[in-house]
Amino acid sequence: MSWEMSGPAWLFCPADRPERFEKAAATADVVILDLEDGVAPADKAAAREALIATPLDPAHTIVRVNAVGSEDHTLDLRALTRTGYERLMLPKCESAEQLSRLTYETVALIESPLGALAVDSVMRAANAIGVMWGAEDLVAALGGNASRHADGGYRDVARHVRSSALLAAKAYGKFALDSVYLDIRDLDGLRAETEDAVAIGFDAKVAIHPGQVPVIRSTYAPSDDELSWARRVLAEVPHNRGVFAFEGRMVDGPVIRHAERIVRRAG
Repeated sequence: MSWEMSGPAWLFCPADRPERFEKAAATADVVILDLEDGVAPADKAAAREALIATPLDPAHTIVRVNAVGSEDHTLDLRALTRTGYERLMLPKCESAEQLSRLTYETVALIESPLGALAVDSVMRAANAIGVMWGAEDLVAALGGNASRHADGGYRDVARHVRSSALLAAKAYGKFALDSVYLDIRDLDGLRAETEDAVAIGFDAKVAIHPGQVPVIRSTYAPSDDELSWARRVLAEVPHNRGVFAFEGRMVDGPVIRHAERIVRRAG
């Protein structure tokens, strides 16, 4: 994979709202122009035309097309050939074959029972660059009606798919996006969930409203103390062989990688 994401705060933007494109691009690190769930069926054609007529920087833009097997999926791919976009997101992805048919670098969106079972093989596809997971379509497909408990925490099946997607992505050197937080007014809940995403290794979190972006970005940014510690540790590495003691703590390979990740998060 040659593409490097430009930051941890991603934002969905409906592709039928071209007046929002530039604002979304100025707000988020990566914009996901959405041709799927964010666009009503009657507006899909207009969304494709807007996608073509109102271009954003392809280096910071992903296009979410409609699912494989739908007429809109075929029309979406046809429209993409008239743009400069090089990367897309495939919703309801359920097999590596679905990705392999595409001529674009692709983020696989895992949000169905079959997709959850296939995520390991999906991440092995040559054009898979990352994974995102989704709870709402997943639970609906299971016949359920709520992905979260009353306190806002995910139910076990959603947590399982979240973990499986993260593990599969990292096993094959791909990036992992944490799912959206639907309660746009609950910024404290978003912050807590983003803190967990940072702690376990998700590379970014996806927002559905511009107001969520600053919370995501600030949560991914290391504190001054964290960054100072990481830089001090890394400065000592060339002067030591193997495991060494530093400021009362043993430093080995995992600790060094943790320090490196903190520095990367600082930009």
